[in-house]
Amino acid sequence: MNALLSVSDKTGIIELAQALHAQGIKLLSTGGTAKLLAEKGLPVTEVADMTGFPEMLDGRVKTLHPRVHGGLLARRDVPAHMAALAEHKIDTIDVLVVNLYPFEATVAKPGCTLEDAIENIDIGGPAMVRSAAKNWKDVAVLTDASQYATVIAELTANGKVSDKTKFALSVAAFNRISQYDGAISDYLSSVLVGDDLPAGDAAPTLSRFPAQFNAQYTKVQDMRYGENPHQQASFYRNARPALGALSTGVQLQGKELSYNNIADADAAWECVKSFEATACVIVKHANPCGVAVGATALEAYSKAFQTDPTSAFGGIIAFNCTVDGAAAQVVAKQFVEVLMAPAFTQEALDVFKAKANVRLLRIALPENRADILNAGRNSLEFKRVSGGLLVQEADNHILHLSDLKVVTTVQPTPEQLQDLLFAWTVAKYVKSNAIVFCKGGMTMGVGAGQMSRLDSARIASIKAGHANLSLAGTAVASDAFFPFRDGLDVVVDAGATCVIQPGGSMRDDEVIAAANERGVAMVFSGVRHFRH
Repeated sequence: MNALLSVSDKTGIIELAQALHAQGIKLLSTGGTAKLLAEKGLPVTEVADMTGFPEMLDGRVKTLHPRVHGGLLARRDVPAHMAALAEHKIDTIDVLVVNLYPFEATVAKPGCTLEDAIENIDIGGPAMVRSAAKNWKDVAVLTDASQYATVIAELTANGKVSDKTKFALSVAAFNRISQYDGAISDYLSSVLVGDDLPAGDAAPTLSRFPAQFNAQYTKVQDMRYGENPHQQASFYRNARPALGALSTGVQLQGKELSYNNIADADAAWECVKSFEATACVIVKHANPCGVAVGATALEAYSKAFQTDPTSAFGGIIAFNCTVDGAAAQVVAKQFVEVLMAPAFTQEALDVFKAKANVRLLRIALPENRADILNAGRNSLEFKRVSGGLLVQEADNHILHLSDLKVVTTVQPTPEQLQDLLFAWTVAKYVKSNAIVFCKGGMTMGVGAGQMSRLDSARIASIKAGHANLSLAGTAVASDAFFPFRDGLDVVVDAGATCVIQPGGSMRDDEVIAAANERGVAMVFSGVRHFRH
């Protein structure tokens, strides 16, 4: 048996080569990989010596040779194939170990030039991988260091790699090539070309949206069903999810996550990460029904729960801090579908042992508090339409106090400004039309998803009443501008004394005049947060 090893990433390659050698497998290699193996005392044959043809064109041509591809592609069960190999004195290659030039990492570097990008497009590697993967019954093709241990174990135990494993390796190989080609396509079709092509020694200007969009996701799990029992569903993870993304979470206990669990959990997690202070978010049907900040996890939860105890039943709860025993004991009294946090104390875990069905998710966040605001956020958002896909930048805008423009005679107090910013942050995650009343770092009433902004305001008021919360003296956020004064009148009638809205309506002057007439403070954010 022969193995060809040619890797850019040398992780684990020595141990693998030693294991192959121990099984009596002849080692073939190229360039730096061959040099490394030789330095470790392993007998290795340069591919150039095997092919009888030297590397040329700065290494661009070394494995693109019939002796390589013939050894990979020949079917051992086809006599004509084996006769052709014998005629041309070609040996079979039974194990191929290849990872590719680091194209993705190269183009991710700031200031990457077009020339560097092009030079890091692998040709020979993908060609060999495709040949080996196509002939999977006869060739084990390894494209990632995580696969080495399985192959070593099977070779050691059985002297061969099982067909099941070889097929799985083949599928993984074609998936890797797809990811690689997709990354190349995304990058090159993003390069903006004017009258002249971009200079190779300069970083090209890239379009935010490539001419061809290639999304790459790997399946995490099949699900019992989707939003409804008659719909099939699966959950997929981005090929390289960032720290802090929901898909990086570890489930510590509980039933299998459902489609709706994951969708709602994402809404809660993205919202809670938006707060620097200790925060709790309770979500039901993708809308926050309670949000609050507090000195402790327990205080934040207790305040959030007050907003809408009815909707919180069977909800999704997210914390941006460690859940301790005190918080766990109170949360455990309610019916909770999913509870997520960056960490749980042992005391908290012990509390939930008695609640075996509660799904606990631990999602790591960066240690630096300032980095949490953007941790794991998606850069793009997608929406399927019939026969196509809408793609947009994700709404990751963060509003700062300095961004606010006071437009009324009455000036908001420092406390009101903090409540306005809090309300605005929550409104960003509430389905449009969104109206959010807040006071003292907690939501007091949330109106979501109505065709009329007036109705969203009325619903928020009704919910506050059901929770025995007064809206008197509250701050209110509207995710879009008030097109008429009637929207402002409704929230002021409900008790709001300060308002934050984007501004930008043809009737801004009318609405500002109404705010002055009613004696309330109003600030413009200059930003809209539709969430359809």
